[in-house]
Amino acid sequence: MFSNREALATDADRAAALDCIEAAIEAGSPEAATRSAVELDERTLAVDGTTYELDEYDEVVVVGAGKAAGGVARELESVLGDAISGGVVVTKHPVETERVRSAVGDHPLPSERSVDATADLVETVRAAGERTLVLFVLTGGASALLSAPAGSLTVEDLRETTEALLAGGVPIGGINAVRKHCSAVKGGRLAREAAPATVCGLVLSDVVGNDRSTIGSGPTVPDETTFADALGVLDRYDVAVPGAVREHLEAETGGETPDSSDSAFERVDHHLIADNMTALAGAAEAAESAGYEPLVLTSRLRGEASEVGKTLVSTGAEAAATGTPVEPPAVLLAGGECTVSIDGEGGSGGPNQELALSAALEGEPVVLAAVDTDGEDGSSDAAGALVDGATVSDGDRERAADHLGANDAGTYLAEVGATIETGPTGTNVNDVVVLVVGERSS
Repeated sequence: MFSNREALATDADRAAALDCIEAAIEAGSPEAATRSAVELDERTLAVDGTTYELDEYDEVVVVGAGKAAGGVARELESVLGDAISGGVVVTKHPVETERVRSAVGDHPLPSERSVDATADLVETVRAAGERTLVLFVLTGGASALLSAPAGSLTVEDLRETTEALLAGGVPIGGINAVRKHCSAVKGGRLAREAAPATVCGLVLSDVVGNDRSTIGSGPTVPDETTFADALGVLDRYDVAVPGAVREHLEAETGGETPDSSDSAFERVDHHLIADNMTALAGAAEAAESAGYEPLVLTSRLRGEASEVGKTLVSTGAEAAATGTPVEPPAVLLAGGECTVSIDGEGGSGGPNQELALSAALEGEPVVLAAVDTDGEDGSSDAAGALVDGATVSDGDRERAADHLGANDAGTYLAEVGATIETGPTGTNVNDVVVLVVGERSS
């Protein structure tokens, strides 16, 4: 999985960290998630315990969006075969499928390609009738990939708004409250397009806490946020957006997003088939197999990445020194989604690289690996980084700190050979952090 594994795995603890990262990504893969949740028994489709009698439908259509959508579609084809009539998924990296088309969009910012691909998906959904079963695949990355500007907004308006929200360190819930109210498909609006079809949602979560309405901005989920909430996010975080966006929100153009009382959701169900805890469980198994005691700290990491890095590495240092909260050799695991508030122009890297460099600057005798499970940390080509107490030398601390302060952690970590390179992994179940604490010296 790692193109630079040999350079990174220079001792047993560092190799164990990489093994745990690889196991986490594989456990959260769309193939593994779909196989664990979807089963066909003759003409009865079971999805996470809910059954659908295929004889009750004239057609089964697969649609969806996200970085893992293609992988799920391919696995659905292997389970359902020619029971699938067709469909389309919007994804960044298409995979080869037989019945479900891939439409390519862009991430992390929406583009004209995303708009065109979304129009293709909406047309497919609108054609669904009362005797259509729509298998709707929703995975991380869908918010940017599934893009349909509302009202008179343009894709450039959406791009500028998304850039401003990301740079402002706004949590994902706030980002998506704004996105939903600038979109013709998010915030439950796609469910209206699909009615009266039966919609079975298969969801891989990249959202801390797995709020269905936040994952991919909830295209087929009731939305309880309002235009006022979206404006509140902009004001609370002092986010400057194009004038057309603020005017759109203030005018409540197109009316509110549908809430749980809307009839569009009467035949819609959702099934969470993988999340960050799925990945952490895979990492824990790998740690135990390698002879380390695993301890999952949380799947709900959030906050400023550079601050979270200090907290996590201090927990590992405590274990190394006192055996609390777990006796070494041990692996401490955490996951979630941290944010980066960019001060100035910023540089190379993403939240995981900021977290890792912040931890490395503490100089603790702990190995820490932090990655985005999609293989792309922030806007960089690296998945994240692997560091330890020797990554930043005493004579280089000031330079490393300057890179961190300039939101340019990626440049420094690449220079010292600490970045983790996986390429696109085909999944997205948030970030994973692995801390390996070796044997305590007596």
